[in-house]
Amino acid sequence: MSDLSQAPGKLVLILGPSGSGKGTILRTLRERHPEFVFPLSCTTRDPRPGEKEGEVYYFVTKEEFKERMANEDFLEWAVVHGENYYGTLKDHILGPMAEGKVVIREVDVQGLRSIRELIPREQLVSIFITVDSWETLSARILKRSPIDDDELERRHQSFVKEMEWSRECDRMIENVEGEVESTIEQVEEAIEKMV
Repeated sequence: MSDLSQAPGKLVLILGPSGSGKGTILRTLRERHPEFVFPLSCTTRDPRPGEKEGEVYYFVTKEEFKERMANEDFLEWAVVHGENYYGTLKDHILGPMAEGKVVIREVDVQGLRSIRELIPREQLVSIFITVDSWETLSARILKRSPIDDDELERRHQSFVKEMEWSRECDRMIENVEGEVESTIEQVEEAIEKMV
């Protein structure tokens, strides 16, 4: 791995429970800030309706994912909701950082911890996107796509853990229902302060 202490770029990590609005925030940032780099994740989960390969994720099999793990291709990886693998490829982050670019990436808390061991603190900021309650979050999740009760309960357990871990982040921003523009502006301000 290259010596990141000399790399002029910055890494912004966006975290938060499933359904908190991370996808909407990232889509808007991507539209407004072509100067930022938005590397894709690999995941073993199935595409949701409307998701296309290479837009937000690379959809791979568990076998392919494990092969990349064995080759140490990932900067970080995690198992989410107890079943699907998600990982961020090293080259897609370290390369742009070496060129002095701002890289924006969605990760979970496991990913944050892994990345903090590799990227110097002065080049890293973590922003946790949250909502006011589980009720708000579960309504958003169910509106996005139908899931069974077992999956909803897994998401609830993940939400409880993630809220405990949110204190590890540099910044926490509540995505209030109907006020996503304000949330996006707060994220932009947090990024501007860092760069």
